Amino acid sequence: MNFELFKTFSKIGTFTFGGGYAMIPMIEAEVVDKHHWISKEEFLDLIAVAQSCPGVFAINISTFIGYRLRKKTGALAAASGAALPSFLIILLIAAFFHKFMDVPWIQSAFNGIRPAVVALIAVPTFNLAKSAHITLSNCWIPIVTALLIWLLGVNPILIIIAAALGGYLYGKFISPTEEELKN
Repeated sequence: MNFELFKTFSKIGTFTFGGGYAMIPMIEAEVVDKHHWISKEEFLDLIAVAQSCPGVFAINISTFIGYRLRKKTGALAAASGAALPSFLIILLIAAFFHKFMDVPWIQSAFNGIRPAVVALIAVPTFNLAKSAHITLSNCWIPIVTALLIWLLGVNPILIIIAAALGGYLYGKFISPTEEELKN
């Protein structure tokens, strides 16, 4: 099982470009759909936790999944699998990139890659919104949150704390109980 975790996350780390958020669809396809290691709901919760923790998103989520399946050895196998391909690729790029930075076709290639990376991040964002049941009645929450961070520079940690507190208060005082829903 540890080798399977390493192999799965190595594949994800090797063939996913654009950073942690761009990895979400591939991680979901492998972990939820193909291997059935966790449910879709658990995956959504893991994304929230991995995003809330310091460090690299892909490493965080692979560590959580590995730990859930095989404790410490699984966490080590999954995190190593996710990190090793990126580390080796970046090492190779760093060794040779300075020689090619000024080549016009390489600059053009990077200019083409940038918008594609935005799309790679946008797709999982919309999928997460759908999974998190973002509707017209509550879409103001992510919009206001994004504006607070982007325009006013509010620290994302404060946003997470405020969202957790707001969710707690909503659940405690506003949200209907199961008994009320039955009536």
